[in-house]
Formats: sequence, C-alpha cells, structure tokens
Amino acid sequence: MLERLNQEIKRRTHMVRILPGAESCPRPVRALATTTHEIWLAAVRYLAMEHPREHKKEALRALAA
Repeated sequence: MLERLNQEIKRRTHMVRILPGAESCPRPVRALATTTHEIWLAAVRYLAMEHPREHKKEALRALAA
C-alpha cells in the first residue's frame, strides 16, 4: 500500500511539472495523503484484530485460573 502511495505522489508531482516554489510542493502531497488516509480508514479490513485480542485475553485468563 505504501509503494502505491509513493507511486501516486510521484505521478501527481510529475504531472504538475513546474511548481511555483518549494513551499508549494507539499500541498498536493498532503492532499493526496489525507485522501488516502480517509480511504484507508473507511476500507474493508481483511484482518480483523479484535478476534486475536480476545483470544489472547481468554488465554491469559485460563493461565491465571
């Protein structure tokens, strides 16, 4: 996923070609990172971490008893 994000940043900054100044470069990168972050938050999780956490808690309870 991170490689895909880096490719997209490269593609978008290359598309702009000439940026007005060094301080204008982070704007499109930040916008892309924010959008990607929001998409990742709303995306379907393939590995649900709730089940392993509950399993670990149950194993610790069994050891304590």
